[in-house]
Amino acid sequence: MPAHAGARATACLALADGTIFSGQGYGATGEVTGTLVFDTHMSGYQEVLSDPAQAGHIVTFTFPHIGNTGTTPGDDRSSDGGAAGLVTAQMPTEPSNWQATATLPEWLAGRGMIGIGEIDTRRLTLHLRDHGAQGAALSHDPEGRFDTAALVARARAVRAG
Repeated sequence: MPAHAGARATACLALADGTIFSGQGYGATGEVTGTLVFDTHMSGYQEVLSDPAQAGHIVTFTFPHIGNTGTTPGDDRSSDGGAAGLVTAQMPTEPSNWQATATLPEWLAGRGMIGIGEIDTRRLTLHLRDHGAQGAALSHDPEGRFDTAALVARARAVRAG
């Protein structure tokens, strides 16, 4: 059972087709939009998220464990580019790495990236496979206030591809 089972959602992911996912937010607060994509790597989340090729993307990680190595400046692909946000099945764990200089949520917040955890990433990935790439809007509000209709409208305004 998720660590936050039954807790009020603090993040919301809205897809252009109207599908809504609610979960727990981490990293930066606010709202981002982008093309929703998925990544199947078992490691290297910092490299993926900081890669300029991910600009304009909200990345869904299919591997359930996230955050266990923390972040280190040497693993950044760029200092100012990368993904807009990320979607994970679990909440990030505390790092178990003597080289880590920050947790994943701290690193995300420092880069203005929003994360949403406790999402059924298998269901989400299958949805993308079956329905194709599409725009998404991701919002993190610690108070859990979301206008889902407005988020869907913002997701529809994203040029997916």
